[in-house]
Amino acid sequence: MEITFKLFASLSDYLPPAARRSNVLTLEVADDASVASVIESWALPPRLVHLVLVNGVFVAPESRSAHRLKPGDALAIWPPIAGG
Repeated sequence: MEITFKLFASLSDYLPPAARRSNVLTLEVADDASVASVIESWALPPRLVHLVLVNGVFVAPESRSAHRLKPGDALAIWPPIAGG
């Protein structure tokens, strides 16, 4: 199935070069893919996976393995952000 995969800030470096400008990629995943399985398949460092949203709704760390994606979902991930 297809989902929209978005990585923001420093995580965009994990996207293919052609997708880094827009921070978005259409991704083919297994029909039973979980949020955690997508994160793991992209080898994103756990310490950098902070804010995870599916269709704009927060998915807590303890729910990411159980949260199954559906066709057309948008999975967006941000690293921790610090500012002053």
